[in-house]
Amino acid sequence: MKRLIPIFAALLLLNSCGIYTLSFSGTSIQPDVNSITINYFEYKAMRVNPSLSNDLTEAIRNQFRRMTRLEQVDTDGDMELSGEIVGYDVAPAAVTADEVAARNKLTITVKVTFTDKKHPEEDFDKNFTAYSEYDSTNTLDAVESSLCAEIIEKLVEDIFNAAVAQW
Repeated sequence: MKRLIPIFAALLLLNSCGIYTLSFSGTSIQPDVNSITINYFEYKAMRVNPSLSNDLTEAIRNQFRRMTRLEQVDTDGDMELSGEIVGYDVAPAAVTADEVAARNKLTITVKVTFTDKKHPEEDFDKNFTAYSEYDSTNTLDAVESSLCAEIIEKLVEDIFNAAVAQW
């Protein structure tokens, strides 16, 4: 019992500092922040993918719902996340000796604006990029949905970490 007292005292001291609330999900959201507005991520890339904006927006909203205590509100949240898909590009990733693409790479770039109304020092405006490669024997149409799902997962993790995990 005597060994537990210093541990409890340390936990109480850390908890009472009130700088950040750190959860098991790895988020560090200040205690006075209670809500977030996650706006629709518009599609501004040249190459068209009609479902990407909706898929990315919903994936971000689900991540915040699962991993934080924040209430999602339509307007005027303590935090606000908005952005646009600015890049959707396919390029060769590996070339054979015959100068033919052996693998291609789908790259998606998202410009994100994050605002914390109560703690403006946390605000940022930056681009997030993720990609996935596929064998060039496949057409983009054949693998696009699975590639996009994989890329969205990476983008959501990076955006989430930048916004509330400060990684």
